Amino acid sequence: MNPETGKTALITGASSGIGQELAKLFAQDGYNLVLVGRSDDKLDRLSDVFKSNYGTQHITVITKDLAGEDAAQDVYNQVKAKNITVDVLVNDAGVGLYGLFATDTDWEREKAMIHLNVLALTQMTKLFLYDMLARNDGKILNLASLLSITPTPLMAVYAGTKAYVYNFTQSLVNELKDTKVTITALLPNATDTDFFNKANAENTKITDELQDPVMVAQAGYDALMAGKSKAIPGGLKNKSYEVLAYVAPQEALASLMRDKMAQKPEPEPEKSVSLAWGIGFGIAVIAGIALTVGYKNASPYNQLKYRYKAKSAGKSLSNTLSSVLDTVANSVVDAYKTTKEKAQNFAEKEDKIEEVVA
Repeated sequence: MNPETGKTALITGASSGIGQELAKLFAQDGYNLVLVGRSDDKLDRLSDVFKSNYGTQHITVITKDLAGEDAAQDVYNQVKAKNITVDVLVNDAGVGLYGLFATDTDWEREKAMIHLNVLALTQMTKLFLYDMLARNDGKILNLASLLSITPTPLMAVYAGTKAYVYNFTQSLVNELKDTKVTITALLPNATDTDFFNKANAENTKITDELQDPVMVAQAGYDALMAGKSKAIPGGLKNKSYEVLAYVAPQEALASLMRDKMAQKPEPEPEKSVSLAWGIGFGIAVIAGIALTVGYKNASPYNQLKYRYKAKSAGKSLSNTLSSVLDTVANSVVDAYKTTKEKAQNFAEKEDKIEEVVA
């Protein structure tokens, strides 16, 4: 058991995703846990796993939808009533919503999102930070996002809430700099959780870049324990996004993110045609080269045979392919005829040279 035994970490959004992985890390390090989420079944099962696997002594489960009015206050009251001292607060709970703001998204869902991502996080921070400062000891981790530092069309309100979280956290970093209380912002890229399904964004291009929640949680945990002001998981690629967000024009960033948030294109029906065209063109070029070499080295009699076979092959190829794909056939025949004409021109020049020499 690690020396953190006896300390307590409170994690919101602990029933799945990054929050669950963070809770696991705290359990492994010997923390007692307060797990907050909407699903008591999931939290109870998670509690059993932690007790069995890591010997966690005290786990308190609080079933609460933090999007509700004064939900954060209710969580705080329950914790105080149980005489639990929260040494680490993790504000992980959050939701997203996908679509055009003016026409696609529902205001009631947006209002609930703002309440959860902004109001609940702010109130939780205020309540528990006050107690931490009274003890001059404690840590807070707020889940922001890489979207918090760039405009994000099609998820405008979500990105706006995360921009608040990041700015709020960095402001508190300065306010707390002369204390032993630290606060950290976690800025992950798109992560492989249920977030995009719940946000109705499961078919967006950005879901091709999903990161491992285990890696994201570890990066956030390490930064939190080190007292760092922020963590951007994912190595150089994601850190380059941060640099880009600071130096690129906002219009360019908005265009970039609009493309990433766009729906994935439907499979192209022309793809097989393009592939067949490419194969056919390659065959035609190779055949043309062979004809040219053969024609150049052939006797006058065999050159006549080449001419006859070339005409026959061209007609046969055209008739066969046109019954399957006219587009491919025409492309192949055109390439074939072009190569054949070059071969014939070359042969005629050879004949004239031979006549002059004779």
